[in-house]
Amino acid sequence: MALSTCQIKGTGITWIDIYDPNEEEIESVSSRYSLNSYALLDSLDPDHLPKYEEHNDTHFLIIRLLHDEKQKLPSIQSLSSKIAVFFTDKFIITIHRSAQPLIGHIMKNQADAGKIKSASGIAIHIVGDALRTFEEPAMKLSADIDSYESTLFLKKNISDDMIEDIYYLKNRAGLYKKLLLLSNEVVNSIKAEGEERPALHDVRDLHTKLALLYEQVQEDANNLLNIYLSLSARKTNDVMKILTVFSVFFMPLTFIVGIYGMNFKFMPELESPLGYPLTILSMFVISILIFFWFKRKKWL
Repeated sequence: MALSTCQIKGTGITWIDIYDPNEEEIESVSSRYSLNSYALLDSLDPDHLPKYEEHNDTHFLIIRLLHDEKQKLPSIQSLSSKIAVFFTDKFIITIHRSAQPLIGHIMKNQADAGKIKSASGIAIHIVGDALRTFEEPAMKLSADIDSYESTLFLKKNISDDMIEDIYYLKNRAGLYKKLLLLSNEVVNSIKAEGEERPALHDVRDLHTKLALLYEQVQEDANNLLNIYLSLSARKTNDVMKILTVFSVFFMPLTFIVGIYGMNFKFMPELESPLGYPLTILSMFVISILIFFWFKRKKWL
C-alpha cells in the first residue's frame, strides 16, 4: 500500500490518499476514522459502479474515470477505473487501486496551496476532474460520426465493414453514457458552501453537457446504422431492378425462340424464305415496344 497524507492549508482537515491497499491495511484506517464496513467493501471492489451514500456524518462516493482502451467491444470495467472517497468536515480519504495522476495534481496544486477550504471542495474537484476524462473521447466519437456521415452521404469509398465500425462506436458511446447516468446521483448529492458552490455548479453543468453529448453521439450512430442499411437495401433494389428489366426484355423473345425451337414438321412459316427475317424483326419490334412502355411508366 502507498499512503500519502497532507494537511489542507488554512484548515484542520487531513487528506489521506491510499493506493492499492489490502484488507488489513484498510481496516486500520477504518478503525481510526470509524468508516462503514459495507462502504469499505465497496471501496475495495474494482468493478463497483458510481454511487453516493451517507453514513452518520461521513459522506461516501464512488466515481469512475476513463482511460484509453483499444478493445473493439470493451466493458465498463476495462474502459474506466474507480476512485472511492470518504469525507467529513474533518478529513477526506481517497482509495484507488490504480495510479490516478489527478489525485496528486489536486493535492499539490489545490490543497497544499490553500485554494480549497473544505473536504467537500476536494471531493467536488475529484468528481470534476473525473468527468473531464469523458470530454476527449466524446470529441473523438463525434469526429468519427462526422467522418462516417460524410462517407455515407457523399458515397465515397463505402466499405463493407463500415457497419461493424459504426456498431463498435455505438457500443462505446452507450457505455460512456451509462457511466454518466450512474454518476448523476454522485453529482447531484454533493453539497457545497461558500466558495465551493460555483465549482459545484460547473461540475453539474459539465455532467449535463457530457450526458447530452453522448446521447447525441449514440442517436447519430443509430441513425447512421439505419442509413447504411437503407443504402444497402437501395443498392440491392437497384441490382434487382436491372435484372428485372433484362428479364422482362428477354421473356417474350425467349418465348418466341422457344416456340420456333420446337422440331415439328408442320409449323407456320417454317418453309417460308421470309420466316427468319420476320421473326427477328418481330423480336426487335417487341423490344422497342417494351422499352417505350418502361419509359412511359418511368421505370427507366
